[in-house]
Amino acid sequence: IAAVLRAGDATAEERSVLLANRAACHLKDGACSLCVADCSSALELVPFGIKPLLRRAAAYEALERYSLAYVDYKTALQVDCSVQAAHDGVNRMTKALLEKDGVNWRQKLPPIPTVPISAQTRWSTPSAQGPGANAPPATAPQGKRGGNVPAAAGMERARMLKEEGNEFVKKGNHKKAVEKYSESLKLNKECATYTNRALCYLTLKQYKEAAQDCTEALKLDPKNVKALYRRAQAFKELKDYKSSIADIKSLLKTEPKNTAALKLLQELNRA
Repeated sequence: IAAVLRAGDATAEERSVLLANRAACHLKDGACSLCVADCSSALELVPFGIKPLLRRAAAYEALERYSLAYVDYKTALQVDCSVQAAHDGVNRMTKALLEKDGVNWRQKLPPIPTVPISAQTRWSTPSAQGPGANAPPATAPQGKRGGNVPAAAGMERARMLKEEGNEFVKKGNHKKAVEKYSESLKLNKECATYTNRALCYLTLKQYKEAAQDCTEALKLDPKNVKALYRRAQAFKELKDYKSSIADIKSLLKTEPKNTAALKLLQELNRA
């Protein structure tokens, strides 16, 4: 790869692919800073390439530069909203940033670039790609939605509905929030939307529905702390103490010092 790059006779697109491939090798070897450098060079040559975005995000995540990883994962989703690795990355970074910077973590984020329509459609028209084009990973289109990839507009609508639901939660209108989250989930089955709706169901004392939503969230993210905690709360109210304790123990494997979980476990052990 280095020899071809030095030769200087490759096209910008070919050089971008080579850099992205070398970045993958660096990432595998744990040379995260070198991976970031190669991905950044690849993206200068061909902006908004899926592979360099995802590889740079993974490198930033390993370097614990969560804000930068979040931006790259979100940018990748603008290019191709079906890439499950990017959805999972956004969920992980959201959790990490919430723990690191608190509820106002979004205010500390660097700006997320707006991906032009031309870059968004490039990945959905494989026939237009030349040989060796910087195509998305082979696993990307399948995602977790059985290949039925929602349009970018649908994803944006889902996000807006989720935000509207969040606003209703802040106002204490949990029934209206449930309606918004339900509409959002029809467009995009997202982990955070399920856990948000589960919280509303807990408040409304609809414990079976809350447990069901948490189960759906855990299918998307098996170690999701909110889903485990809220399902444990629902199981406790349903007097299924054994399942509740099992969820709390799973949660504590991920976050051994989670005070809310430790407190709930004490209550369950007394129950």
